[in-house]
Amino acid sequence: MTTVTIHGIYTGRIAPNYAKGRASAIDKQPVPGNITVGHLGLTGDEQADPDNHGGPERALLHYSLDHYPGWQSEYPARAVRFAAPGFGENLASHGMDEHSVHIGDIYRIGTACVEVSQPRTPCWKLDVRFDIPGLARQVQETSRCGWFYRVLQPGTLAGGDAIELLKRPPGSLSIATAMAAVYQQANREHLQQLADCAPLALNWREKARRKLRGAPDSSSDRRLSGEPPPT
Repeated sequence: MTTVTIHGIYTGRIAPNYAKGRASAIDKQPVPGNITVGHLGLTGDEQADPDNHGGPERALLHYSLDHYPGWQSEYPARAVRFAAPGFGENLASHGMDEHSVHIGDIYRIGTACVEVSQPRTPCWKLDVRFDIPGLARQVQETSRCGWFYRVLQPGTLAGGDAIELLKRPPGSLSIATAMAAVYQQANREHLQQLADCAPLALNWREKARRKLRGAPDSSSDRRLSGEPPPT
């Protein structure tokens, strides 16, 4: 069995006027050597929008390097931009993706222990970063989104550290299945599983419950378009 390892670790500082007059820390930079990770993420990593980024349920964003060649071939004029950490990820690796990673998976990375807490829901800042209108929606519709961890045990990480799966909850859903249930073809069985899934972040359990009720997701289009919320 091939050992999955960390290819890169990245942190970012807030840019006060990233786009549309709003701040962002999506522009991450490589971290050399060891770095400490705590319950709120990597030392030195910042988030400009604490309501939608960061916090204990979104402490670390992981993105698959295996997606980048596909993005490059789809958008050859922007190919140079499709390289880690283009999607604002904190961790990048080969050999893991949204189909192989499940909600509630517990991994040991370096001396830290982390748990998959939710899929990454893309926003309009990806459109700006890659200069491709509609890219965030495409990321959502294809489930090439990445996933977040909560940190169960703080520790230190470094490039080359092994990513070891310690535990997978029985019957857990993959990140791709969760994205499909909520944003693509609704599957009531999967939505109910998500609504009842204790390791899944509360905001995502509520997404599943709203979908089950048939309630509109009024915030989704604003997230993808960058329109400000109504006042």
